[in-house]
Amino acid sequence: MDINVAELSRIQFALTIMFHYLFPPLTIGMGIVMVYLEGMFLWKKDPIYLSAAKFWTQLFAVSFAMGVATGIVMEFQFGTNWAVYSRFVGDVFGSALAAEGIFAFFLESGFLAVLVFGWNKVSAGFHFFATLMVSLGSIFSAVWIIVANSWQQTPAGHLIVQMFRDGKPWIIQGRPVFRAEITDFWSMIFNPSTLERLLHTLLGAFTLGTFFIMSISAYYLLRRRHQEFAKRSFTGALILATIVSIFQLFSGHSNAKMVAYYQPAKLAAFEGLFQTGPARLSILGWPNPEAKKTEYELGIPGLLSFLALGDSHAPVIGLDRVPEKYWPPIRISFMSYHLMVAIGTFFILLTLFASFLRLKRTLFEKRWLLWIFVGAVGLAMIANEVGWVAAEVGRQPWTVHPTTLRNSSGEVALNEQGQIQYRLEEGLLTQQAISESVRSTEVVLSIITFGFIYLLLLVIWLLVLNNKIHHGPSIATRMPVPPSSDTDNDTDNDTDNKGLLETVSSRVEKSDSMTESKSNESKSNESKSNESKSNKSKEDI
Repeated sequence: MDINVAELSRIQFALTIMFHYLFPPLTIGMGIVMVYLEGMFLWKKDPIYLSAAKFWTQLFAVSFAMGVATGIVMEFQFGTNWAVYSRFVGDVFGSALAAEGIFAFFLESGFLAVLVFGWNKVSAGFHFFATLMVSLGSIFSAVWIIVANSWQQTPAGHLIVQMFRDGKPWIIQGRPVFRAEITDFWSMIFNPSTLERLLHTLLGAFTLGTFFIMSISAYYLLRRRHQEFAKRSFTGALILATIVSIFQLFSGHSNAKMVAYYQPAKLAAFEGLFQTGPARLSILGWPNPEAKKTEYELGIPGLLSFLALGDSHAPVIGLDRVPEKYWPPIRISFMSYHLMVAIGTFFILLTLFASFLRLKRTLFEKRWLLWIFVGAVGLAMIANEVGWVAAEVGRQPWTVHPTTLRNSSGEVALNEQGQIQYRLEEGLLTQQAISESVRSTEVVLSIITFGFIYLLLLVIWLLVLNNKIHHGPSIATRMPVPPSSDTDNDTDNDTDNKGLLETVSSRVEKSDSMTESKSNESKSNESKSNESKSNKSKEDI
């Protein structure tokens, strides 16, 4: 195996998943707002809500298609680049991904056509139901993906067993092959981090969807186009964004406590904490792993201990308690985590201020604030991306993180050297998870190919969005026309059936006419032949 093939495969997977991850959070967040807009239309019968729902559905459909197309690639990589990993987690991932296909993807795809093409073809109530089902389907999809990914962070409900081939232990390159087998399905689903991470991920998706809608609405308001539509869309998105941003603060705090308990090395990397002890909450700094300290540090003493353990004097596990070979990439973990937190804090302040101005009825007069909302969607995308980076890079060097051992009092169990002990047989190192046959040149070629294709897809997506945004919404003046009544359908069917019978009859008559014509033509030819023979006989005589 080439030395750098694991790092190249990680880069390839990061490229594909980060591009893909632009779209699922966007459609999840937009789906909730679309449900709100159609619900308001059914309630108030105001056509402006219908116009808004129709417009955002177009952008939703384009983004949904991009998400499906880019998501397929990742599943193939499990087999091409990560064969050992696929064998190890196949039982767990297989059940979770199958559940996603059955409970989520079929639900989305079953109602997507009604959502996109059903306007004026089904009743307003049924179309609202289809919108609700597509939105729930996108959320269910996230549920099963988070279940599988959370199991990598905090495995549970399984047993590690050795694999056999031809009745003998399976050995590859001198190492026995193991796999995780599910022993408790529900413990696997509700592993210690599933609910925490699911809530945090969904809140991030709602944030992105709402800021995407507010960005475009603010653009219309600044250009003084479609102003009533833009105000309704902006207001609905702002209400949800404000609630979600505040809840994200509490969700983040709960996640940090979970990480402190189950993955202390990750929390230490997030905070640049090299020494165990009462810990400050880091605000700024630059971790220096070589010097084992955080330079230019600005922090609040004791606050990390209080938030993670409920006691400002309680010691928090630092990187000095973690074997260096198990350290995550500290700088990437630290910077991505702090950037996510900074953007989340900014969103809380921004949405609260905007909500205050909305109550004073002066929000849409603040053009400078609207310009901030136009660009804020970029920050929302960055926050979702760096949040994923922090979670996944902070798990390294493991693809499946082993259980951290604890003593009878619940404290982290340390070995004789004073370092954390893991249940190593439950974990899988990234360097050992790569496919045995893949080569670095192959991975480089695929990175270049995917990079070109994804760049092309990104340009197409942006062009389509730009075209639809500049075109703007079509103003609806009435409710969708429900399907025709049974009487009308029967009349239409009678007409259709009559037309069909007339057509068949015409074809039969035409066929008979052609047959008769051919028969007459045959008789004429036969008569001419007999006449010719008679004339020839007369000439002979």
